[in-house]
Amino acid sequence: MNNPAIEHNNSVTTEIEDKKKDTVVEKRYLLPFILISSLFALWGFANDITNPMVSAFETVMEISTFKAAFVQMAFYSGYFTMALPAAVLIKKYSYKKVIMIGLGLYAVGCLLFIPAAQYQVFAFFLVSLYIITFGLAFLETTANPLIMSLGSKETATRRLNFAQSFNPIGSITGMFVAQQFILSSLHSAEKAADGSLIYETLSAVDKEGIRLHDLMVIRDPYAMLGIVVILMFIIIAVTKIPQNTKIGQKVDFGAIFSRLSQNKEYREGVIAQVFYVGAQIMCWTFIIQYAENIGYSKADAQALNIVAMITFLCCRWVATFMMKYIKPSLLLTIFACGGISTISITILVGGDIGLYALVATSAFMSLMFPTIYGIALDKVGEDSEFGAAGLVMAIVGGALMPPLQGKMIDQDFIFGLPGVNFSFILPLICFIVIAIFGYRRFATK
Repeated sequence: MNNPAIEHNNSVTTEIEDKKKDTVVEKRYLLPFILISSLFALWGFANDITNPMVSAFETVMEISTFKAAFVQMAFYSGYFTMALPAAVLIKKYSYKKVIMIGLGLYAVGCLLFIPAAQYQVFAFFLVSLYIITFGLAFLETTANPLIMSLGSKETATRRLNFAQSFNPIGSITGMFVAQQFILSSLHSAEKAADGSLIYETLSAVDKEGIRLHDLMVIRDPYAMLGIVVILMFIIIAVTKIPQNTKIGQKVDFGAIFSRLSQNKEYREGVIAQVFYVGAQIMCWTFIIQYAENIGYSKADAQALNIVAMITFLCCRWVATFMMKYIKPSLLLTIFACGGISTISITILVGGDIGLYALVATSAFMSLMFPTIYGIALDKVGEDSEFGAAGLVMAIVGGALMPPLQGKMIDQDFIFGLPGVNFSFILPLICFIVIAIFGYRRFATK
């Protein structure tokens, strides 16, 4: 005969377990979740205060859009360089120690802006940005799998989307600082009544003074950011962070690479992530050039970039909620098709309508990074840290594609379209690749 008391206890236990499985963040993980989620905002700030620097350096240093786009090459190459070493250190040490290494490198890169501005050498700034992303690579490689591990596997993708929602908060702050304290304060960007740059007409001596002033304007927010990162380093150092369970294990790189490369879901996810990051960086970096081409100032163009990021943030929250009812792979496919539609308007229609469509594209990009990430890592099991490293290395898409788009923008016309309009064919191709990935994953479920 069944014991009613035992059956009741089993029923209660099952109910508690089911509730845990549906809980995005359990109470015991709340503090570390908040702290690690704040790191998402911290690297979001770095990403989006840096995007407008392409336009700023183009003017201040009097270089082509192609050369200025090496800002993104330097910035996003750091992810590719350091993601794998970060994964190795995660296996050897704790999540916490790797995060602290990342914060240390982040702070050093920011503080190097001080001598870079003093020496007025563009390459020095590129090195500083490269080192910043050494730190960001450590942080992203660690924080993403750590967030996914703070609770049940069933809610891992939702939890990552929730944590990633803090990223655009940092991004909006970075954009605001870029607009209010950098772009609007650049003397080299001041225009005459006819719309031409006054800076271009000045003597070499007068340009030298303005260049020094403007590089100091660029320097100051990064120096202050370095101080904030140091404070975050101290907070993390005195806080208990859950550890990865397999510290000190011997790493068989050959076996790990073999397992990951044979995982079709993961392999295609890395490719999709390369194209997504490329699309994101191109849309947010060159919105300024697109707007300037139709008469906007740098500061006004950056204001529209802020609107794009607010749209991105709001839609990410909406998308996270929608995932409770719609499969992430299907939602990814739908949003990718939306990006294809808006970016097509940007290319073919142009003017204010094309610009607003470019802003609206951020709504469709909102769920892409964490969703691709979650789908790709769904079945990698014990290789999650190295799988995460591969996905962070995929951020190199943000280094490779912007210079190519910059080269297109430097052309007056391509196939009868303004070069800046036609250049957005690159993000269009990216969204097509993402749509194919999402559909393939949905169709195989």
